Amino acid sequence: MKVLVVDDEKDITALVAYHLEREGFRVLQAHDGLQALELVKRERPSLLVLDLMLPHLSGLDVCRRLRKEPDTARLPILMLTAKAEETDKVLGLELGGDDYLTKPFGPKELIARVKALIRRSEEVQGGEVVKAGSLEIDLDRYTVTIRKRAVELTPKEFDLLKALVLAKGRVLTREYLLDRVWGYERASEIESRTVDVHVRRLREKLGPEAARIVTVKSVGYRFNQDS
Repeated sequence: MKVLVVDDEKDITALVAYHLEREGFRVLQAHDGLQALELVKRERPSLLVLDLMLPHLSGLDVCRRLRKEPDTARLPILMLTAKAEETDKVLGLELGGDDYLTKPFGPKELIARVKALIRRSEEVQGGEVVKAGSLEIDLDRYTVTIRKRAVELTPKEFDLLKALVLAKGRVLTREYLLDRVWGYERASEIESRTVDVHVRRLREKLGPEAARIVTVKSVGYRFNQDS
């Protein structure tokens, strides 16, 4: 399984590559945004570890371009950066990042997040199709349509929708969603905000069916499948 690590600091890419290779991953390295796009297109990695501050093309622009292309719209992206301000994190998530890790990072946390992202992107619920109004969700093929027109979701957006749908009307707390969808339990403010950011993006993409994701004040979210 291939992971592309993108950072202009070669010692960082070497460090990340070392820890990933110890876990059995094949690691590709890029040191600027344009090179990253070329490698994604040519090598088709399973996951992207992406720094935000890159020469030639920023990490945010790389993420934005990848999310616009059907072939890479669902590529899992872990943003790895020294920018720790909440606004930077939220912006990265809104542009399509699936998770966020700040420098300096612990190798064990890096590996845990990479494995969680890959696990969520590969997870399949056998053969079930859920219909709600004009919304149709194929849990096997990871596809979503509204009035038979495809809705392009990132892996994390799909996993979030899937968790809400499978709850069958039960309210899911932000803490539960962090554990179930993101794969780790730490309910810090920014991580709770991560759930809210992804819910907002998901609602925007669902358009006329957005109201099916109901906010339960001070608790979390539920999915309303009733017509």
